[in-house]
Amino acid sequence: MLAGVRVADFSRVLAGPYATMMLADFGADVVKIESPAGDDTRHWRPPVDASGRATYFGSVNRNKRSVALDLTDAAGLAEARRLAASADVVIENFRPGVMDRFGLSYDEVRASNPGVVYCSITGFGTGEGAALAGYDLLVQAVGGLMSITGAPGGEPAKAGVALVDVLTGQNAVTGILLALRECERTGHGQRVEVNLLHGLLSALTNQAASTLATGTPPPRLGNAHPSIAPYAVFHADDRELVIAVGNDKQFRALAGVLGVPTLADDARFAGNVDRVAHRAELTALIEERLAGASAAHWVEALSSAGVPAGLVNDVAEAIAFGEALGLEPVAEIGAGAATSRTIANPIGLSASPAVYRTPPPALDEHAGADWHPTPSKGPHP
Repeated sequence: MLAGVRVADFSRVLAGPYATMMLADFGADVVKIESPAGDDTRHWRPPVDASGRATYFGSVNRNKRSVALDLTDAAGLAEARRLAASADVVIENFRPGVMDRFGLSYDEVRASNPGVVYCSITGFGTGEGAALAGYDLLVQAVGGLMSITGAPGGEPAKAGVALVDVLTGQNAVTGILLALRECERTGHGQRVEVNLLHGLLSALTNQAASTLATGTPPPRLGNAHPSIAPYAVFHADDRELVIAVGNDKQFRALAGVLGVPTLADDARFAGNVDRVAHRAELTALIEERLAGASAAHWVEALSSAGVPAGLVNDVAEAIAFGEALGLEPVAEIGAGAATSRTIANPIGLSASPAVYRTPPPALDEHAGADWHPTPSKGPHP
């Protein structure tokens, strides 16, 4: 689908590399331009995979070529400019102004390559927030996510993965593809700008909407939902499970499975608004019943009755669960001890699916390759 699209990838760490891997999976030729020291995540170890590669780096850099260039060196900078001039897409996530200092700004690249789609990823935009460091933890804090994550009355908590970086990488992919489509139509490129803070605010969805509508920020509720009950983590005899009741029919089925069908007729729990108002009482009653059997027993019984429920899996269990469902969540490249295993691209296309061609590259593995110095004429259909 993206065969013939050249991507000059000046990004590093997570948001940018995640975006370019998504493009590479669908055929784009991604040239990863690294400093002589390499992407920082090459050195974030342990853990490492079977070939000794840092798993953090490996998670977002398959299907790419690597060339190491020192942008403070005249020859390295000249090669970087040549790569940018030959690319359909340039992507970078330096602090605002860094690419300008190297003569690689959008305006300078566009002057020699008018069809270029130039994507800049920043932490807080290019205005008043340009000087702020775009670290995921920082954005989770100032962007409000930590204020609604964690136990009630407890310490604010971050998500267990750099979620804002991943969301921003997805936004970058969307913007790039939109701009490529427009370039197909007009022959003109454009600049794509995404930033971590705005991406997070957009992802707050209902929590942001309630704040705008009421003027009151939502509190931390732990694993409870502000608008639905029971919709949380519960404790069974041996481990935790999630029960996610979304309507009265499901609640009635839940009450039946738990052996207390009268709960569905109790005025405190008759409708969702009532259940939210009496959440603590309802939770105590549910957990009293759940304590009599294993979580796996309850998940099977509830699922059979049409009540959404599942175990609180660890990451290994989650991958195995996806495999058991036939989702094929793991992509394998190579064979034997050197096999690279990463999570497969989550986008399924019936006619042009993602293809896993090469493992994450060694630093400067593709030095001296032919980068076709003549600028392309835009993306190929």
